[in-house]
Amino acid sequence: MTVSSVPPGLILIVGALLLPLTVGAVRSAVLLALPLIALAVLWQVPDGPALTIAFLGTELVPVQGTTLGRLFGTVFLIMAFAGGLFAMGQKRNTELVAAYVYAGSAVSVTQAGDLLTILVFWEVMAVASGLVIWSAGTKAAYRAAMRYMMVHLLGGVLLMAGIAGYVVETGSLAFVAMQPESVATWLILIGFLVNAGAPPLSSWLPDAYPETSYSGMVFLSAFTTKTAVYVLLVGFAGSQVLIYFGLYMIFYGIIYALLENDMRRILAYSIINQVGFMVVGIGIGTEMALNGAASHAFAHIIYKALLLMSAGSVLHMTGKRKCTDLGGLFQSMPLTATFGIIGALSISAFPLTSGFISKSMISQAAFDEHLAFAWFLLTAASAGVFLHAGIKFPWFVFFQKDSGLRPPDPPGHMRLAMLFFAVLCIGLGVFPGPLYKLLPFAVEFVPYTVPHVVNMLQLLLFSGLAFFLLLPLMKRTLTISLDTDWVYRRLGQRIAEAVLTQGGALYLGFRQAAVRRVGQAIGLVFRVTGPESVFARTWHTGNAIMAVTAVLAVVLALFFF
Repeated sequence: MTVSSVPPGLILIVGALLLPLTVGAVRSAVLLALPLIALAVLWQVPDGPALTIAFLGTELVPVQGTTLGRLFGTVFLIMAFAGGLFAMGQKRNTELVAAYVYAGSAVSVTQAGDLLTILVFWEVMAVASGLVIWSAGTKAAYRAAMRYMMVHLLGGVLLMAGIAGYVVETGSLAFVAMQPESVATWLILIGFLVNAGAPPLSSWLPDAYPETSYSGMVFLSAFTTKTAVYVLLVGFAGSQVLIYFGLYMIFYGIIYALLENDMRRILAYSIINQVGFMVVGIGIGTEMALNGAASHAFAHIIYKALLLMSAGSVLHMTGKRKCTDLGGLFQSMPLTATFGIIGALSISAFPLTSGFISKSMISQAAFDEHLAFAWFLLTAASAGVFLHAGIKFPWFVFFQKDSGLRPPDPPGHMRLAMLFFAVLCIGLGVFPGPLYKLLPFAVEFVPYTVPHVVNMLQLLLFSGLAFFLLLPLMKRTLTISLDTDWVYRRLGQRIAEAVLTQGGALYLGFRQAAVRRVGQAIGLVFRVTGPESVFARTWHTGNAIMAVTAVLAVVLALFFF
């Protein structure tokens, strides 16, 4: 086996298991070194199958070099490095081990060339990410982790059933482009969409992610949904049904983020919103759209992690996460506020930031394909993103009415992680060429034209004006926004309790009747075979001979007649 055939994700997974054996500076060095080693190995993988394994008469391809897989694997490992730097002070080894296993599994999905390998690491991702949530150590985190696992294991079962059906239909496990034209491919698509946060189960994400530690949500924001984007790009590009799923996700995320009071739930809903843009691009399916979806996934991982590092720093230093408890923090946390603003401008696709050079391609693709309804909705959604993430998050956390809190900026390693991603957000926005070279198709899109820049600035400035004009309506109160998770969190629980209550009485009656019937049967057997029964009596030899003779006579008579 050569270096080029070593699965890069396994380096993170195996290395993660060694983390509990290290302490202090050694642990910090291992945290930072593992993603970098895996990244170096990733770039040694040549195009095409690099490792094949014979399995039950078929061939598995755990390592396969592709342009798209290299792009996603690269950003996943950059994210693991920055996440490890940010979480360096995290005392819970469980979270760090789970986070690196989670990251390694995501990288392994991007390098897999067959559906079975994808399924294996898909399920490892579900378990590892559930452990990241659970490791926060609170009752709310435990419950959220259980609900999270329930949803994702359901998605895994659907995916497994779809893969089994697909193998029966085609006789192949190869992961190639397909369309939802059969029950099997529909099940595969649905399994992928569950992880993407698509309806009707979108609420698993804002339900679970905000319950993690200050560092846990940084990891969670990057891998599950973007791995789903990757497999949709490879497997279902051009499936027009994805346009409608994506548009729903975009506006669902905007509406709930505007209603939300919890700063991390705002950003959780924003993840669904941004993934919606990518899903729309995949549904359009042109080279421009697919390049836009891939580059936007790359940029989103970075600026969303930066936003969540900013929010995590606030949580770490204040212990508070509700907008109504925060405000005025720019006075004592100027660096955190600055980094948060850079992330907010990036997610809003402000010119000279990474969001501008990626999201614009998706809108342009919709325009080029004469999808007027999609173009108008994407344009309106861009304004909505600026409202909830570009302005609302930094305003209510750092600049609204002073809360009186005066926490300092977080420790140096956390500031360094935020600085790293802030530089990338601006660097990619100013110099998009290196990112464009990694995309699966040749890029003919030029982001910095006068119409593009002017249109985006007009849209964002008028959105900002609307925010401040409507500021009294934007202020949040201590309320809870009901989401679709209420169906299985509350309604489902009440139905189960009612069924158990009513069913318990029926079960008790059935059990009592069954016990009576069994007792009667036992009594009958006892009367026939017990110590006082006819079979238990002592018979004389002569009587026994007479009985055998009589039986023989009956048998002979039946035989002859």
